[in-house]
Amino acid sequence: MNTSRSRAGTAKTLRSAALAVLLTSGALTAAAPNARAESGRTETAVVSTSPVTGVTETVVRVRAPLPASFGARPAACDWLSYLRYRASDGPRASADADRILVAQPGILEGAGAFDSVARNTVARAADQGRHIEFWALDRRSNCLEDRTGIASGDQHTAVDYYYRGKQVDGRAFAGFLGNDRLGWMAKLGIEQTVRDQYDLLAAELPDQGLRQRKVLCGGHSLGGVVTGYFATADFDGDRTTTADAGHRQCAGYFALDTTVSTSLADLSGSIPDDTNLPDIGLGYGVVQAGLDSGLLPRSLSAPVLLNPETMTLLAIAGLGAVRDPGGEADLPAYLPSNANIETTNRFLFSKDTAAFLTGAPAVKDFRLTNEAVLGALMDDNSVPLAFLQSSVGFFDGGPVADKSFPVANGGDQQAGLFGTAYKAIPDRPHGPLYTWRDYDRVGDPDDPGYRSADGTPFTSAGKEVTDVQELARSLAEQPLDFTEQYFPTKLVTDLQLSSSPQVKRLVVHPDGLTANPTLTVLAGDGLLAGRIPADLHPVVADGYQHLDVLTAAPAQNNGRPEPVSTSLTDFARTPE
Repeated sequence: MNTSRSRAGTAKTLRSAALAVLLTSGALTAAAPNARAESGRTETAVVSTSPVTGVTETVVRVRAPLPASFGARPAACDWLSYLRYRASDGPRASADADRILVAQPGILEGAGAFDSVARNTVARAADQGRHIEFWALDRRSNCLEDRTGIASGDQHTAVDYYYRGKQVDGRAFAGFLGNDRLGWMAKLGIEQTVRDQYDLLAAELPDQGLRQRKVLCGGHSLGGVVTGYFATADFDGDRTTTADAGHRQCAGYFALDTTVSTSLADLSGSIPDDTNLPDIGLGYGVVQAGLDSGLLPRSLSAPVLLNPETMTLLAIAGLGAVRDPGGEADLPAYLPSNANIETTNRFLFSKDTAAFLTGAPAVKDFRLTNEAVLGALMDDNSVPLAFLQSSVGFFDGGPVADKSFPVANGGDQQAGLFGTAYKAIPDRPHGPLYTWRDYDRVGDPDDPGYRSADGTPFTSAGKEVTDVQELARSLAEQPLDFTEQYFPTKLVTDLQLSSSPQVKRLVVHPDGLTANPTLTVLAGDGLLAGRIPADLHPVVADGYQHLDVLTAAPAQNNGRPEPVSTSLTDFARTPE
């Protein structure tokens, strides 16, 4: 390999919602000249160190107040936000672009997760003489996130800000929000989510005919189901007038490791919803009453990794990998010790059950570079949760061992929520400095070629597709988070109760699902591998994991163009 290659029923509902979580899975300059805060719109330039050139990124915020029925909420939550990517030499006005791709994020995912695929797609189209835009949408609930600590650019400052009460530039962190402070989110379900997309499109592109000609609607993971509801929705309350119908806001649909549908069962293949069950609305009413009263959590959360306190650590790890990739990390030791962080560290970095139960050896007992910390948190050969996995390389610098917790390599339980890739872990606490071999150096002559105890190679060049530095930049540099700290529970429970009259009524134009052409891109090793119906004729990205369809590098190890952005660019061609 060329080492100089460029690095480019209510209980059932709640159980199902919890499982659904396990399915998925910047610095700013001064306001741009066309910022219009007084008129309800701002657009601000974003600074990035991405090597993908010729792409201009801005963060756009559009005022769109929620109905009074939602109750009290922060003022920031009456705005919608998205990341806008466009060709630097292209038109400044979105309406003048050849195409506009509008992407809905998956569960626990924010707009920043689309950074690599957006840049790659816009740049590839520009190389072909076409000017397209990519809009990465942020869900409204991301208004609750505070990027101040990450934006400081320093890991210690970020940790002190979020976990030790220290101020940054005179600002103090308000704390990770509990259920009692999320009352307005009790009504933030699928109806408001698709309404937000419609209102944003109508505000940014007032000409409905232009939207129908130029906009491509899609998403990643759960974003495919959201797109399905958008396509079938009616936005003026009159089904006989169709200019406002969701499918008439789009020229086509795209699905990134998902399907454009109105069923979670179509998405997961293993997690059922109640599509085929009779429902007279009682289940929906009970769940809604629980959300309204606060008896049910208004934001999906779990004591390990899937909560605001621990998900913030991913961005902080990304920050260290950007600032000092080969430097020895002190993040594991610098973090405060509490039950939440300790349990998460044990879950992610325990060799076996004994290590998880005893906490020895702990992650802070190993010497790791900042890149290796990030790799340990998100690589498919390390992190045990498939919805978080990307293929960013492998450990280097010392011996590794099979990671048998929470499941053993090659066992019957491996796959599904845990992913099929064999898991490895450094094997010498207090030993050598473990570094990170990036995706495009796997298989090089100096690669140790680590193997599992049964002789199976942990990885190969064909299984590695994402540049660890690009992943780090997406986590640390974006003004809108890669992850989503406060995911509305109601969005999942609505989809889970899809046969309830209250949800059924939202599917006004069911033919909207097939009214436009659809591109389906499947991660070859991802959560949906082998589950997408053949009649969708999916593009299969070999070796990709669930997140790789968003994070893959433009230059791939097989010498071929990156398939996701290539497919999106081709799909975005305007008819001759």
